[in-house]
Amino acid sequence: MKSSGIGGQALMEGVMMRNGDKYAMSVRKPDKTIQVEVREYHSIFGNGGWLRLPFIRGIFNFVDSLVIGMGSLNFSASIYETEEEDGQEPGKFEKWMEKTFGDKAEKVLTNFVMVVSIIIAIGVFVLLPAFLGNLLKNVIENQFVVNLLEGLFRITIFILYVWLISFMSDIKRTYMYHGAEHKCINCIEHGLPLTVENVAKSSRQHKRCGTSFMLIVMVISVLVFMLVNTETIWMRFLSRILLIPVVAGLSYEFLKLAGNTDNKIVNALSQPGLWLQGLTTAEPDDTMIEVGIASVNAVFDWKKWQKENLGIDYPEAETAPDDANAD
Repeated sequence: MKSSGIGGQALMEGVMMRNGDKYAMSVRKPDKTIQVEVREYHSIFGNGGWLRLPFIRGIFNFVDSLVIGMGSLNFSASIYETEEEDGQEPGKFEKWMEKTFGDKAEKVLTNFVMVVSIIIAIGVFVLLPAFLGNLLKNVIENQFVVNLLEGLFRITIFILYVWLISFMSDIKRTYMYHGAEHKCINCIEHGLPLTVENVAKSSRQHKRCGTSFMLIVMVISVLVFMLVNTETIWMRFLSRILLIPVVAGLSYEFLKLAGNTDNKIVNALSQPGLWLQGLTTAEPDDTMIEVGIASVNAVFDWKKWQKENLGIDYPEAETAPDDANAD
């Protein structure tokens, strides 16, 4: 299966799709219409040739994805906040943010939330397992075994986290939109016209998913951290943090390879990530699929891609987009 190169993310009642420097955010509004907004994003690190080198590119792409993802989530949330806050006076915090930062208030808040989220993630998924692993040094002399158990703690905590949040009602709907995102991409890459019917019967699992990426990060971190032996807990913490870019770079290259090959070994290594997507995706309804289709159509000419890459040229009547209210 050939990769289309498009990727996306589930939003609050919506789907974001990214194609190169452009990305579209489609959200189902409370009045049941679909709001679509297309934006352009250029890497905060620039486009230098060295940034495209294998292993290095994954580090910077990961940061760019975080920036786009957080901004897209804020966009989808703002639609519902606007609906709820019409006629209401801004709170003290909103007034202070506007007075202090002016037009940049939303951007400042977005960056702050992203930084706090990263710090919490590092604490829970990197430092906590390292702390637990360090406790085992008192009862297990073999450093190799200690590092291996630390990695198993990390993977267990991650899977437990994904499972627990799946019980939240808002997350359940987000997982359904996540399924719609995957189904749209699979529909295109399997050579089918992008219609609600075809998307509905497509798979909700995809090898280039962020869930798979995070699990790959966890697994590769086990292999990388096992090579580093430390004497103190602080050196253990520091080594784990400093090696995060290395782990991210290696994980990105594997995910990129997995998305562009049907090699049996790569497919087998990708399988755990696909299994985990059973938790982070759910079957969407037709209205959610319409949102995903609207997002794809806004930034990606899938008819042209299928013609150039798969040799498929459908009659115009077969490729007419599904009717969906959009503004």
